[in-house]
Amino acid sequence: MEPLKDFLVYASVEKGLSKNTIESYSRDLSLFQKFLDSENKKLNSFAKSDILDFLNKVKDGYSTPSICRFISSIRGLCRYLMIEKIIKEDPSENLQTPKKWERLPKALSFEDVMSLLDAGADSHTFLRDSAMLELLYSSGLRVSELVSLKTGSINFEAGFLRVTGKGSKERVVPINSRALDKIKKYIKELRPAILKKRHSDSLFVTNRGKAMTRQRFWQTIKKSGNQAGIKLSPHTLRHCFATHLLEGGADLRSVQKMLGHSDISTTQIYTKVSTDRIKKVYREHHPRA
Repeated sequence: MEPLKDFLVYASVEKGLSKNTIESYSRDLSLFQKFLDSENKKLNSFAKSDILDFLNKVKDGYSTPSICRFISSIRGLCRYLMIEKIIKEDPSENLQTPKKWERLPKALSFEDVMSLLDAGADSHTFLRDSAMLELLYSSGLRVSELVSLKTGSINFEAGFLRVTGKGSKERVVPINSRALDKIKKYIKELRPAILKKRHSDSLFVTNRGKAMTRQRFWQTIKKSGNQAGIKLSPHTLRHCFATHLLEGGADLRSVQKMLGHSDISTTQIYTKVSTDRIKKVYREHHPRA
């Protein structure tokens, strides 16, 4: 029996989880399995104390969101082991998740975002890179959603795109005219030159004519950030999208739908309402303000 392999097949085939989620499960649980091996324990028979020992070992080398992901992966494995009657009790039950507020990336100012979008103007791939960054900021996409877009994903006339997010859930996201103009220019002026008569239905492509990968685009983000003197994470522009919408007066439910969160509590954690926004709401709604 191979618990990890069997669980990943179950998660993919029966649960229908996305490829990215399966890859995350695989990485996290492989690390957990390696820890158990060092303790002469097995992946199909471990105790809550083993999980806590593992988390204590990795807490200094990984961020709080990563620790939360480890816990989620282990919980998923435990549920599977319970369903298959391999274990009788769930060792991950009542396992506390670390708070994530302090480790959330800070939103950039509007001025910093503008500097980032203009960075790398001398690059031969600027039209593509700038279009991708603009789209991230204008629509709040995850990087994985951005690189998986197809040429038919965008409705240029209506100003929206269809994107497949976590759990293979499709949602409609608006795009502003600035992002649309940049994408049109990229499609007309650069994409054909990159493809060199090769065919691809992926919207954003690399010099090899293949679909842009998350890893390759992350390199682009880091390069643009360095040029603009801005420290970034893969989700910085998504975080800015949500935060700036809230600061502009958008309601949380609308932001939730645009981000593709199934639970509004996730949106509340992910987004940061600025002090200015709180003061504005107070002045507009308190009778004695």
